[in-house]
Amino acid sequence: MQQESSSGTEVKAPPTYVVGDVHGHRAELLDALRTAGLIDGDGAWAGGETHLWFLGDFVDRGPDGIGVIDVVIRLADEAEQAGGRVETLLGNHEILLLGMHKFGDTEVPSDFGPRSFARSWEMNGGRSSDQEALTPEHLAWLIERPVLALVGEHLLMHSDTLEYLCWGEDIDAINAAVRAVLHDDDLVQWWDVWRRMTTRYAFRGALGEQIADELLTVLGGQRVVHGHSVIADQLGILPIQIEGPYEYAGGKALGVDGGVFVGGPCLVVKLPWAAADGEPGDGDTVEQ
Repeated sequence: MQQESSSGTEVKAPPTYVVGDVHGHRAELLDALRTAGLIDGDGAWAGGETHLWFLGDFVDRGPDGIGVIDVVIRLADEAEQAGGRVETLLGNHEILLLGMHKFGDTEVPSDFGPRSFARSWEMNGGRSSDQEALTPEHLAWLIERPVLALVGEHLLMHSDTLEYLCWGEDIDAINAAVRAVLHDDDLVQWWDVWRRMTTRYAFRGALGEQIADELLTVLGGQRVVHGHSVIADQLGILPIQIEGPYEYAGGKALGVDGGVFVGGPCLVVKLPWAAADGEPGDGDTVEQ
């Protein structure tokens, strides 16, 4: 990927990596980042000017979700000092974590039976240790994270869904709309964010490429990069059989959730990613 300088000469853009769902598996994340050369043996940033994007779902299902968040916040500070960047999107499990903290077992008005953040949090791998470790600093940081980003030709999102478009028709408007909900106390609107971000599989099937193209036409980019949907589930294989990200929808979508919480790899994927004979390219994917 090349960028043009103010003098008109082309300069090489910094490397960009993405990480899918971590779900509290701090040790696996650190091992994968270390193998990729993005942190050193002590866990400090070693990526220089590299840009690293996390696609959300730090918490639930694993032992130390807040510990994962702490690692990301620290690496963001260290990367900035080195001329790099570490950025984060919100996943549906961050919405669930925040909703549980804010609303607990307060019932959501519904015609479909009892619903509450507490009930969904318990059903979806919520950890009391994560709730107990939340600080005001964590809360303030989380509610400011975006849900979408355009990085070069890549549209980054957590969930493989079209539901983001219910909040606007461009990335800035969508991020602002979700952020406004998270700054408010409207339980119904919070629940709507959680519900919409749990949907998935928008780019599967015979119309997947067309649907991805339509989304990219609206929001920009040439390829969707997402987490949320475990690659093993997409392919009908065991998590331990995952060897890299999943390119599909005619190359318009790239899934990067290795399913670490069910024994799959924590994938650290370099962009742009291209398969070679059905396998990840040299140096493009690191798994742990």
